Amino acid sequence: MRKKLSEDLVFYFDPLYPKNFSKYTNGEIAILGIGGNLGNVRRRFRKLAIYLASHPHVRLLRTAPVLKNPPFGYFDQPDFYNSVIIVQTSFSPRELLHFCLQTEKRFRRKRSFKNAPRTLDIDILFYGKKRVDQKDLTIPHPHWSERDSVQLPLQYLLEGLCGL
Repeated sequence: MRKKLSEDLVFYFDPLYPKNFSKYTNGEIAILGIGGNLGNVRRRFRKLAIYLASHPHVRLLRTAPVLKNPPFGYFDQPDFYNSVIIVQTSFSPRELLHFCLQTEKRFRRKRSFKNAPRTLDIDILFYGKKRVDQKDLTIPHPHWSERDSVQLPLQYLLEGLCGL
């Protein structure tokens, strides 16, 4: 199912996006932004959800619908698909970053230039209430509030949490 939000923005709904996977037990809560625009991204997102749901250090709690949106930064590329997911983790912020980078590689991400087309991008948007300001890791993500690709799925998730 899909819901057109505007001329350029479309929400896609399938059995895994959005979905409540499990309830919080203990550990840190992290909110991750995911995106991609090469290949069958929506199928890749489903495989990512299954991978995360079975990982011993990352517990998938909730997913938002998938948003199709135009690229930014570098415009000569296909539209992106993005979503936001909530996980519970025993990883530290640095360990979670390493896990996200390894997961991107697992899903065949190649880094050719800034804002290049990609199979999968995973950003740590928030990690509990922690703030991190290091050369290669900034939490909260410095651009989360500027992007529809984060704002719209995040708004969907937060509205769902308020209704619980």
